[in-house]
Amino acid sequence: MRALDPSRRAVLHQALWGAAACAGLAAAPVSRARAQPGADIWPTHRAVPGGVAVVDLGAAAQAPRASLGGAAVLVLGDASGWRAVAGIGLSTKPGPIELRVEGADGVRRIGITVQAANYSIQRLTVPQKQVDLSPTDLARYERERAHLATVSAQRSERLPATLRMIAPVPGPRSSSFGLRRVFNGQSRSPHSGMDIAAPTGTPIRAALAGQVIDTGDYFFPGRCVWLDHGSGLITLYAHLNTIGVEKGRELAAGEELGTVGATGRVTGPHLHWSVLLNRAYVDPALFLGA
Repeated sequence: MRALDPSRRAVLHQALWGAAACAGLAAAPVSRARAQPGADIWPTHRAVPGGVAVVDLGAAAQAPRASLGGAAVLVLGDASGWRAVAGIGLSTKPGPIELRVEGADGVRRIGITVQAANYSIQRLTVPQKQVDLSPTDLARYERERAHLATVSAQRSERLPATLRMIAPVPGPRSSSFGLRRVFNGQSRSPHSGMDIAAPTGTPIRAALAGQVIDTGDYFFPGRCVWLDHGSGLITLYAHLNTIGVEKGRELAAGEELGTVGATGRVTGPHLHWSVLLNRAYVDPALFLGA
């Protein structure tokens, strides 16, 4: 996450989850998920910053382990064929990267070529008070940043049965993933989620079956819910009006978790929806088949 400079310039709400997961955390073991390689469970392969790489690993009696940049990567399949599903961070530069794969036959490295992504830039002029934080707000932001970094870096051994998600709320996407905003000439971190415009009170549904790992009311994201779907796959639902679930609850795909609102640092009601994979924020549209 971008550090605040001495003048206390705040990263606006998009930056809170632009790179919140702490780098350098130890990678957890990859779960040995079993799913038919030919089944329609996979996200769209798009090897760009903020994209997802779906990599064939071949047949093996046991699931290999895979990692990217030191972070454990989700592996799904069965003995007839395994695939690694790796999130590529928005800060990744175009060019070659390597997926480390460890199996019964030893360690190998598979190259992935990251292509450039043409994300839009939006330049805005706003009152300076919307860019600078007061000492009180800055202290709150710093406390919450540390907590949310821990939440976003969690990794459980649960196994996602599918990686295809449902849209958590109907409505137009009011801000695209990867959009970089420049406020008063100052560049901020790319937008790390999908914004979906909807009226206050619209029900929000879990995009995929999972467990609630955090809820709260935070300075930038407002009221939000985090779901763990297993093996490093996490979703975030932010700016909620009401939260209808508690930490530890298991949700089925499509089950209501709260309602759309305008809490936190926003200009109007909408849902900010983020998807994280191996601690990287990736484009949610890839999990909708779009």
